[in-house]
Amino acid sequence: MRFPLPPRPLRGLALSLLWLPAVAMAAAGARGGPGQPPAASTGGHDPCTEFVARLPNVKAPLCAAAQLRPTVGRSFQGRTLYARDVVAPEARIRVLVIGAMHGDELSSASVALHWIQRALETPSNAHWRFIPALNPDGLMVRPATRMNARGVDLNRNFPTPNWARDAKVYWEKRTRKDPRRWPGPSPLSEPESRYLHDEMERFQPDLIVSIHAPYGVLDFDGPGVPPPQLGRLYLDQVGIFPGSLGNYGGVHKGMPVVTIELPSALRTPLDAEVRQMWLDLLRWMSERIVPGESAGQAVPVKAKKTG
Repeated sequence: MRFPLPPRPLRGLALSLLWLPAVAMAAAGARGGPGQPPAASTGGHDPCTEFVARLPNVKAPLCAAAQLRPTVGRSFQGRTLYARDVVAPEARIRVLVIGAMHGDELSSASVALHWIQRALETPSNAHWRFIPALNPDGLMVRPATRMNARGVDLNRNFPTPNWARDAKVYWEKRTRKDPRRWPGPSPLSEPESRYLHDEMERFQPDLIVSIHAPYGVLDFDGPGVPPPQLGRLYLDQVGIFPGSLGNYGGVHKGMPVVTIELPSALRTPLDAEVRQMWLDLLRWMSERIVPGESAGQAVPVKAKKTG
């Protein structure tokens, strides 16, 4: 069952590429109001200092233009989780974009930051909410780690049905107790996964885009028709896993989840490819994402050992 959505003035979805000035859209994203992520004080800390030093293909001007905003979210080690809203003048759908759920997938955070700039230039008819780095503890440690600072794979920590039974069995038998895929002691045991879980309730997205690496494919969970490709990434549904965001959001909650697996965790695609992926995503959204409605029942697929 989906979270209830407030009434919307328009039900149809007609994608219009509005080439608006970045300054105007920055103001729209900073106005606040209903649906905006709760902010928290950071004592003047600039996240771009760390992001520019750590992430591939992220320069200071790009990060500064993103105007990341502190939220109430904190990592296990107390790092602030940052977000950015970009709101089209006639936004009809809500899209949540998540990067670096796995800390060693540095390119995923980079692409999320690049896409903030794309959203400022071509916002379509969406209210975008970007969380470029859900797992800053794993991202900033050297070497970076897939897990958070407590050793938990955040993408196995969401409260899917029968988590207590399935997550442990899957971890022990399918991954042979791979420490990189430990689901944690209980669902939502980690502050990062709790924050995203609560943000899904607050924001009520019509679509979730989760950026990962390095399998070089496109995955999809939930109701509706998946995108056949984004740029050079083609659809290859790798399966559902106990506690994964795709399982929880797409299969259990009926929120379509597009999972992008970039080809490299350490290098971003070329700028032209990042742009093409963005345009393909907008085109698919215009055809398939209807605000507040599911296009059909989610069809689970068999789980595989990777992911």
